[in-house]
Amino acid sequence: MKVSLGKVHGNKLDFAIDGTIAEFANMIRRYGMAEVPVFAIDNIVIYENSTVMFDEYLAHRLGQIPLVTPAKSTGDLEVTLVLDEVGPKMVYSSDLKSSDKDVKSARDKIPIVTLGEGQKLRLEAKAKLANGKTSSKYQSGLVSYGIDGDKFSFKVESFYQMGPNDIVVRACDRIVEDLSELKKGIKKAK
Repeated sequence: MKVSLGKVHGNKLDFAIDGTIAEFANMIRRYGMAEVPVFAIDNIVIYENSTVMFDEYLAHRLGQIPLVTPAKSTGDLEVTLVLDEVGPKMVYSSDLKSSDKDVKSARDKIPIVTLGEGQKLRLEAKAKLANGKTSSKYQSGLVSYGIDGDKFSFKVESFYQMGPNDIVVRACDRIVEDLSELKKGIKKAK
C-alpha cells in the first residue's frame, strides 16, 4: 500500500492510497465520519433570555457550533461554557467562555443572536465528547473517496474541531483500537 499526500488547504485535505481494496477505503471513510469523537454542546440551562429567539432555537444553534477537540480528550470529560451578554450587540461564538482553555469555539465569528437595546442572554452549556453515530453534531467532518483502478483518491473536509489530517489519524487510531479489542476477544475464545 502506498499513500501519497495531495494538498492541504485550510480545513481540506486530499490524499490517495494505491494498492488497497474498496472495503479498507470505506472503513477509513466511515471511521472518519462516525467514530472520531468531538465535543459538542449537549445540555443548556438558560437563566435569562429576553431576546426574540425561543430557548429551543438557541439550544439548537449552540449545539451546532464546532468546538476545538484536543487529541487527548477522554470520553468522560465534560466542559462548561458560559454566556452572559447584554444588548445592543451581536452575540458571537467567541463570547462563549469555556471552563477548559483547550475546548472552545473553533470559529470566533459564528453569529448566535442579535441582542436589542437592554435584551439579555445568560446561559450555561455543557459540552460532552461523542461521535457521529450519536448525532450529526458530533461529526468531525466529511470523508469521501473516488476510485481510479487500484488508486483511491480521498477528500477530507474538517468541520474545524480539528485539522483534516487529524480526522484521518484519529480514525486510524480508532480502527487500531477496535482491531485490538477484536483480537483480545478472539484470544479469549480459545
